[in-house]
Amino acid sequence: MSSLIPALNVRWFVSALSHDDVVQAAARIGSGVLTTPCVPSPELSDRLGCSIWLKLEYLQRTGSFKERGACNALLLLDPAVRARGVIAASAGNHALALAYHGRRLQVPVTVVMPRFAPLIKQSRCQALGAEVVLAGDTIAEAKHEADRILRERGLSYVHGFDGPAVIAGQGTIGLEILAQCPEVDAIVAPIGGGGLIAGLALALDGWSRPVELLGVEPARAASYSAAVAAGRPVPIAMQPTLADGLAVPEVGANAFAIARGAVSAVAAVEESSLAVAVLRLAELEKGVVEGAGAAPLAAMLEGKFPGLAGRNVVLVLCGGNIDPAVLSRIIEFGLVADGRLVQFVAVISDRPGGLAEFAATVASVGASIKEVEHDRLFGSADISRVRVLCRVEVRDLAHRNRLFAALRGTGIEVLEQGGPGSA
Repeated sequence: MSSLIPALNVRWFVSALSHDDVVQAAARIGSGVLTTPCVPSPELSDRLGCSIWLKLEYLQRTGSFKERGACNALLLLDPAVRARGVIAASAGNHALALAYHGRRLQVPVTVVMPRFAPLIKQSRCQALGAEVVLAGDTIAEAKHEADRILRERGLSYVHGFDGPAVIAGQGTIGLEILAQCPEVDAIVAPIGGGGLIAGLALALDGWSRPVELLGVEPARAASYSAAVAAGRPVPIAMQPTLADGLAVPEVGANAFAIARGAVSAVAAVEESSLAVAVLRLAELEKGVVEGAGAAPLAAMLEGKFPGLAGRNVVLVLCGGNIDPAVLSRIIEFGLVADGRLVQFVAVISDRPGGLAEFAATVASVGASIKEVEHDRLFGSADISRVRVLCRVEVRDLAHRNRLFAALRGTGIEVLEQGGPGSA
């Protein structure tokens, strides 16, 4: 593979990339990248009707699988190129991975981030010794500035998902899965730019028994499905998504060329399922996983792959880098999508004891009040009654319905219900 390194700065076709390149990458990066656990999940297995295993890539030192490809790419550089340094445009995990392994391997790293890049990721990259340049409002504009700096300084560009060294490095996840769960029948992996699933395809090539490879992408950024429909990578219009790590406007040409013949099916998942998947992993597996990492579970929760019933299925949880403030919002969104956090307006007595009666009724069915806000100005003309905006935590939709029935049984009117299954 070393002969392909001069092409780091351009697009190329990697038809020569093979399973052997992944094996060599595994030997190369073994001392610098963690072998992450692949663990069974009895809880998820019971809920989903198949034997679920979780590949915990979010446990890498910088929180994502991107370390594998970044480490492999840096190790393949010749000494002169290493001395000059590398550059990449990235707002997230690839930038962190390059910064970390650049410091470890003494390779100067420059990362060009859009101006909107989270402050925590900017500061983490700087703390790891990378030069952080802020340019443009989009990753495309950041890439334009990275290309300018590359030409000016004679640096090498390390692509986040479409370089051969990066694809081979990501494929080492597949080799670990085969060793840790040799009876695996299917691997479900996220798709953004396609480097991960292309690497997995190479890793599975020639395995002694068939293993189905399935991809998942957010419905709001379905660049791989668009490429399949067009027969080649094409740019798409994206919308904001909880799986921001998968929000790539065009799948990589090289990654697509490798993956298209190996991926059995690709599912597009909704935002509500991504939020519920993040919530499930936090509750059941005690893992903090970002939206992109939770995408495989989101597809399973939506029932996107019914043919997996009763089989051994590995979900690749690719990353866990999520802003704590965003995490709290995703969890609340997940509770709403799961039918466990409901919002409604109740009309109660404005006389002494009215609010206490309301609270007692809620408590009587085992629900928990999270927030109550009185609205006296825009209520009805009946000044003896007042509207209250309520947020209440319940166990599920059936519990919510019991709550509403109990409130109505005491003469409390319930209006403007919010959340799944709302009337």
